Amino acid sequence: MSNVIILGGHGRVALLTAQLLTGRGDTVSSVIRKAEQQDDVRATGAEPVVADIEQLDIAGLTDLVRGHDAIVWAAGAGGGSAERTWAVDRDAAIRSMHAALEADVQRFVLVSWSDAGLGHGVPEDDDFFAYAEAKTVADAVLRDSALDWTIVAPSTLTDDEPTGSVESADPSSSIARGDVAALVAAALHDDASVGKTFRVNTGDVAIEQFVRD
Repeated sequence: MSNVIILGGHGRVALLTAQLLTGRGDTVSSVIRKAEQQDDVRATGAEPVVADIEQLDIAGLTDLVRGHDAIVWAAGAGGGSAERTWAVDRDAAIRSMHAALEADVQRFVLVSWSDAGLGHGVPEDDDFFAYAEAKTVADAVLRDSALDWTIVAPSTLTDDEPTGSVESADPSSSIARGDVAALVAAALHDDASVGKTFRVNTGDVAIEQFVRD
């Protein structure tokens, strides 16, 4: 049993992840920005924590995550302005990594994007550029950190029924949010996932096996 804190706890992947983790017997705290989201979190079996991670500094985030065994970063600006995308998907994510180290929470799972990286190919005048760059930078900082990290990087997300099976990502493919959540939960429970980046689509390899391979 682990004590897990999910940052960005009201996102669809985060809610599904919380439900899977509490179903396994983990204790889950889900951080949300709006008090009216608390009932949705409680329905997953997790405990809601109202805090604005975009506004918290490293000290505030350190206090927030201290005492947990693992952190799941599932937060995102969700589109909109490039300024807020930089603030959440890059800057707040990086502050949370520093906070994890300060709080001695070694395990950190970050939900990213399959094409994040220096070769993402999104032009600077594209509205998606800030997201692609923010994910690229946050991923790189996490990989260079002293944390026990895992990056879960799905391709296009869908609300299809999860299949329980995945494969390495092809940019043209997609994956159900439920399968992303299952991969996050499996990674948290398998040390073989430490130091790995999983770029994933729907596929034909069982998630537990994919994490181990």
